[in-house]
Amino acid sequence: MKTQILKMLRTCESYVSGQEMCEELGVSRTAIWKCMNQLKEEGYTIEAISNKGYCLKETPDTITDYEVKSRLSNLGMLDELVYDQEIDSTNNKAKQIGNEGDARQLLFLADVQTEGRGRRGRNWSNPKATNIAMTYKLHPNIQPQNASRITLVAAIAIVEAIKEVTGLEAKIKWPNDIIIDRHKVCGILTEMSSESDFIHYVVVGIGINVNGEEFPEEIKHIATSLYLQGKKKVDRAALVVAVIKAFETYYKLFLKTEDLSNMTSQYNSYLVHNGHQVKIISSTDTLEGVAEGINAKGGLLVRLDDGTQKEVISGEVSVRGIYGYV
Repeated sequence: MKTQILKMLRTCESYVSGQEMCEELGVSRTAIWKCMNQLKEEGYTIEAISNKGYCLKETPDTITDYEVKSRLSNLGMLDELVYDQEIDSTNNKAKQIGNEGDARQLLFLADVQTEGRGRRGRNWSNPKATNIAMTYKLHPNIQPQNASRITLVAAIAIVEAIKEVTGLEAKIKWPNDIIIDRHKVCGILTEMSSESDFIHYVVVGIGINVNGEEFPEEIKHIATSLYLQGKKKVDRAALVVAVIKAFETYYKLFLKTEDLSNMTSQYNSYLVHNGHQVKIISSTDTLEGVAEGINAKGGLLVRLDDGTQKEVISGEVSVRGIYGYV
């Protein structure tokens, strides 16, 4: 009921009467009153005036399922949002539910994440309710070998969502990091359960540093937050909504072809390496060359010093700029 009440408060121009809410939701005035008190306890500022009704004056910085859903006209391709105030990992929960045979397309959200993971098992924790931890559980009817490209689809969506909400110009460090001013602000971790020719589920974990004001000594030279870059607090729910909308747009384009042919130009316009010298570090060799964007398969194209072009596949190498983190 909180979703419906918040949506009514948001869509009205002034006040919504308690009677109007009762009739719309099919509940008693007492039920409305109890829900309003719960929202106030959670930090919502709701003004109530006799003979006028209720008016939403201020919203707390939260990413609960009902807060996010109240800002959406519908869930689109998603069947439901699942929220936890604190969780070990949104990816872990998504995989657990996927392994139980749940075929719904879900988005998991958490204010606090204690055991988040990045690429190659690196930790990404969210100790305070300042960041965004979100994970999609998807069931695409595609070939398993193409699923890793969804990481690049998500990267485009996140860059555009950040721009829409904050005005900041983020870039993509191929394949799965979002960069602002040569510092990482977001990471993406895509995992999959599949057979040789069938996907059970794909989970796409997204961790965005939003309102953090400082980082541990060992990572502050490579990490940043949207707050530190923009010098103002960011509405986290608005950013979640923007990601949801942008990701659905590009994900649907991806499903048509199972590659990035419909969005290669967008990705390359955000690619921080594009046209710049890079160093390719693999387990057996180190090469240098100039990045020339990605191809439709999501591979990074690098023009080597001998003039040949090499396609670098996600997961087989690490890419670092010769100078600095990117």
